[in-house]
Amino acid sequence: MTLSDIDFPTPGKGDDCRMVREILDLVGDKWTLYIIATLKDGPIRFNELRRQIDGISQRMLTITLRGLERDGLVKRTLFPTIPPRVDYELTIVGRTLLAPVMALVTWANCNRENIQNARVRYDAS
Repeated sequence: MTLSDIDFPTPGKGDDCRMVREILDLVGDKWTLYIIATLKDGPIRFNELRRQIDGISQRMLTITLRGLERDGLVKRTLFPTIPPRVDYELTIVGRTLLAPVMALVTWANCNRENIQNARVRYDAS
């Protein structure tokens, strides 16, 4: 696939470009990538999700999950128990993100040493 194979929004249609940019900003956010990857195996409770994503604050997890829920990528289920239980899971549309997200995670994992070496070389020059 080359850049010419991608159907980019038509220049001059500002709303299309803005919407695509907003979606790419959302799915390109580091916390979104972690959340999507963590939800790949099914529903997870909020606190378990927070424990599995190293470094995310409760506030940032809440904000990111709300954005994903708003965009229809994550479903929130509230169980009326005491204390209340809340599960999060990927929607059908959210599951379509798994392949590209996991490909990006795999790529980053495979190339982290190469990138680290390139940074060391660059910083030394």
